[in-house]
Amino acid sequence: MRITCSALLALGLFGHALAAPPEPPPNLIPIDARLVTAGQPSAEWLATLAQQGFEAVIYLAPPTVGDAVRDEPLIVGRQGLIWANLPIRFDRPADADYEAFAALLGSLRGKKLLVHCQVNMRASTLTFLYRVIAEKVDPHKAWESVAAVWSPQGPWKALMLERLRRQGIAFDPF
Repeated sequence: MRITCSALLALGLFGHALAAPPEPPPNLIPIDARLVTAGQPSAEWLATLAQQGFEAVIYLAPPTVGDAVRDEPLIVGRQGLIWANLPIRFDRPADADYEAFAALLGSLRGKKLLVHCQVNMRASTLTFLYRVIAEKVDPHKAWESVAAVWSPQGPWKALMLERLRRQGIAFDPF
């Protein structure tokens, strides 16, 4: 009896070895070797974080949003990674949200870190602010990672401009 590769694939015998890697999340933006922002990853992609060298995840959307991965804390935790959720309402970001994010990100710097939300709007904007305010990165350079995703509007624009103004940083990309 002759068995072909296609027959073995149909039986699922080679399927695991030939499986394609999971699709990366939307708006995946590598900031540097240790910091990446993104939209909502799939459960399958989250399960590969340790293999990719990640050590921690900050999730910025409420875990009740429609596209949240319900088991994300378990998927991440099973890999020995740190998982933190800072649930920020998209329609009402607050100064306290930035302060909490800055403290959390600062405590995890040095680790390979994924900061994500649903689309990478919260993540890109807060990461931009942290890089410019805390790390003194040139705002024009840091802005590139936000502009690749969106142009903050409404309360996000107001939060960003106010935080920069209070720090004496004259930058307005709008």
